Amino acid sequence: MSEAPLRYSKEELAEFEQIIQDKLTAARKEVSFIKETLSRKNDMGTDNTASSSKVLEDGADTAEKESMNQLASRQMKFIQQLENALVRIKNGTYGVCVGTGKLIQKERLRAVPHTQHSIEAKMARRD
Repeated sequence: MSEAPLRYSKEELAEFEQIIQDKLTAARKEVSFIKETLSRKNDMGTDNTASSSKVLEDGADTAEKESMNQLASRQMKFIQQLENALVRIKNGTYGVCVGTGKLIQKERLRAVPHTQHSIEAKMARRD
């Protein structure tokens, strides 16, 4: 009976690196779009405050801006996690569960390439 490998091969790591790079590109585009959207909303300003409904519009705009800021913040955190995963690929620790020390399943890494926990470790943390 052979032992399970302790690390992924260079070829497997290259596949995961490509997945991460693709997700990074998409996430950076989304953050850029959100920032552009927010700056366009700021450019509109409040110079034309002619109607009383403007108060309601300002409230809706504020809520939307807050929502967009939260989305941008989550995307920035996601980008940081993906960049950290690239560092783990470079230093040879990518794909190893920090909870169990075993390899994380490829399917999980393909779905959540920045994860540091196997399904088993993730479920154990919830209990």
